Amino acid sequence: MRSMLKPLRLTGIIEGISFIALLFLAMPLKYMAGMDMAVTIVGAAHGGLFTIYIALVLVVWVQRRWSFLRALVAMVVSVIPFGPFVFEKSLRREEETGITPLTFGQ
Repeated sequence: MRSMLKPLRLTGIIEGISFIALLFLAMPLKYMAGMDMAVTIVGAAHGGLFTIYIALVLVVWVQRRWSFLRALVAMVVSVIPFGPFVFEKSLRREEETGITPLTFGQ
């Protein structure tokens, strides 16, 4: 079975960008300019990407035999602005070395 780290990394980056766009572009447009459609469009895109990201985390958790803590961190960082970008660095290191850190940041 092919490693799903690369798709997880890519999805994490795109999902992180969509979250930033939702928070710092679409929501200000909604509340400061009355453009409700911005949140509708960006929010729907972000929701879909978030769902795909969480599904990929579950697949990688099983495939790579991640600890519960690593899988939990992967999920939690997705709801923190800029979190997926920080976690992506750890995923890249894991992909390059083939070694799964026991916890986040190692």
